[in-house]
Amino acid sequence: MHLSNESLLVILLVGLVAGWLAGQIVEGTGFGLIGDLLIGIVGAFIGNWLLPRLGIHLGAGLVAAIINATIGAVVLLLIVRLLRGGGRGWGWRGSRRW
Repeated sequence: MHLSNESLLVILLVGLVAGWLAGQIVEGTGFGLIGDLLIGIVGAFIGNWLLPRLGIHLGAGLVAAIINATIGAVVLLLIVRLLRGGGRGWGWRGSRRW
């Protein structure tokens, strides 16, 4: 598979925007610029795998790619939060009321 410079730039742009959006949606999980970029790129792969299996097709284009990657990144951040056991009200330690 050959990626041109333009397509690599689009992938990085979509990953960065999706990672930032996912960090805003899932509060308390900011990973910085590089971390958000990686979360967004991995989220794009998750979104491209998960959404068609759920019967969701967003179409083509940059906006659809950003939405798809953001959904995948949100799923990834929620899984990371569940595995870490942290966050607001998530996990075992966050919901004690004594």
